[in-house]
Amino acid sequence: MNIPNDPVMLLSFVNTQLRDNYGSLDEFASAFGISKEIIEEKLKAIDYAYDKDNNRFV
Repeated sequence: MNIPNDPVMLLSFVNTQLRDNYGSLDEFASAFGISKEIIEEKLKAIDYAYDKDNNRFV
């Protein structure tokens, strides 16, 4: 499965996956075969950062 390229769609997709299926960004990134740094970079572009305590981008 491919992850969305659009940052807003990516935000929604990642947060839903983190909420429903993965206990951490590391787990999510590993499952999808993508670097967590790439995800963080794309979402930083729209002013979102990973909140480890809540396991979501805020």
